[in-house]
Amino acid sequence: MAGQPTKMTESRLALLREAFMWGCTDSEACCYAQIAPSTLYHYCERNPEFLELKNSLKDMPVMKSKRIITNALDDGDLNTANRVVDRKEGQKIVQTNVELTHEQWLDTLD
Repeated sequence: MAGQPTKMTESRLALLREAFMWGCTDSEACCYAQIAPSTLYHYCERNPEFLELKNSLKDMPVMKSKRIITNALDDGDLNTANRVVDRKEGQKIVQTNVELTHEQWLDTLD
């Protein structure tokens, strides 16, 4: 006697791949593909290559973001360059507030 037909059809696998490329969680991807999370987990147990693919696809939004940042840097985008340096190097530039009296300020105008 044959078991139930599999819910993991090619069209559902395509939906899962699409959702994982967006960075969706397992739960979100399953909702999008209209399957139970347990169906995904059982499929991954039987198909470890899909588990590897799933994990790689989940990194795609970060990789795309890095590509966009690199393109902006290549285009000479100063704001992006400053943000990259600030995130990588921290706030190494220290701002100094200088207080001047009115007379001192007037002296700077001469």
